[in-house]
Amino acid sequence: MNKFLLSAFLLGAAALKVMALGPEDVLENQDRFGGVYYAYPEQRAVTATVTAPPKGFEPFYVSHYGRHGSRYLISDRDYENVRRILADAKEAGALTPLGEDVLVRLDSVMIESQGRGGDLTPLGVRQHRGIAERMFRHYPQVFKGSPEVSARSTTVIRCVLSMDAFCERLKELNPSIQTTRESSNRYMDYLNYHSPESNAFTGGDWRIFYRKFEDSRVKSDDFAKRIIADDKYLERYVDPDALMWGLYWVAADAQNTENRIGFYDLFTPDEYYGLWETGNYHNYVVDSSSPESGGLVVENARNLLNNIIESADRAIASGTNSATLRFGHDGNLQPLAAILQLEGACPVVTDADSVADHYQNFHVTPMAGNVQLIFFRNKAGEVIVKFLLSEEETAIPLTTDIYPFYKWDEVKKFYQK
Repeated sequence: MNKFLLSAFLLGAAALKVMALGPEDVLENQDRFGGVYYAYPEQRAVTATVTAPPKGFEPFYVSHYGRHGSRYLISDRDYENVRRILADAKEAGALTPLGEDVLVRLDSVMIESQGRGGDLTPLGVRQHRGIAERMFRHYPQVFKGSPEVSARSTTVIRCVLSMDAFCERLKELNPSIQTTRESSNRYMDYLNYHSPESNAFTGGDWRIFYRKFEDSRVKSDDFAKRIIADDKYLERYVDPDALMWGLYWVAADAQNTENRIGFYDLFTPDEYYGLWETGNYHNYVVDSSSPESGGLVVENARNLLNNIIESADRAIASGTNSATLRFGHDGNLQPLAAILQLEGACPVVTDADSVADHYQNFHVTPMAGNVQLIFFRNKAGEVIVKFLLSEEETAIPLTTDIYPFYKWDEVKKFYQK
């Protein structure tokens, strides 16, 4: 990203929509502190405000990018590795009663998850069907008649199945909708783009500081002793950090499964918050607006933003109603929300200790999180647009006297500049 564009981005960052959090907030809603494993906040979406457009304007086009829905942990190994630690300790007679109970719970979880690492869960299917239905109900003019709906996903199966669930629900609501569903390497340069420069940065020297940050937040010794009874066995055979992180991810992802077996009781609020804060800081640096990357990470969404603008212009020129649907990953949704400068999604924070007060990954990219641009026009051909983050109306740093709506010509110039 050139210096001018970076400066404009930093100066134009939208006002924050997040709150300072602390360990006491873990008790209020532990699911949120699963970070990017936070299951889609459907109740908030169901009750979200849907502001009526100015008089004479009707919706005619939807532009969408959505993360895949809820999934199991990314690999079966994520379950197996932590189970192996527990099973080996059990065989050695080194588990505490709590550790014995955790192994039983984990075995129950793995009945559902085995062979499904990285797969969409049934909840993930339901999430996308619900988002599609609310989109249809809130903006019926977009989907009346036989509109063309273009849907494209990355080549990862959970994204393909998310796309299918979304499109299938639209077709159930109006069988005359003409859908085109594609999953191809042809579209990966904007659906899931990461430049060589950003890859070099995210895998580079900043990780030295990240490890120090993690060490200051994640205290695993006391946790491990609640699971492993034999101190000598613990010292010789168990990596406390690996045990703690492994069970954190299992705990965080349980909300996305059907049995929802709980593991939150294993952690104190301080421990769970520290694990989340560490993961949140990681997401901020490698996927969002951290100044450490010099704009490289945000720039990964440039191709996607160009596609959004070009697709919108084609839809406007066509004079018909239509929709463009795109399905990808949290590592694409976060840079998109940042380059769009959506409220609360693009803070510029130079102090790592303060990141969690200004950027919260569960707000930007829960499972099935999405960005929607809803376009409206009147008989005079004027076009306005509003922005949704996970179906909630949100602001961009552009002056408007019709909030949450913005004039498309001004929005387009703002982003192209």
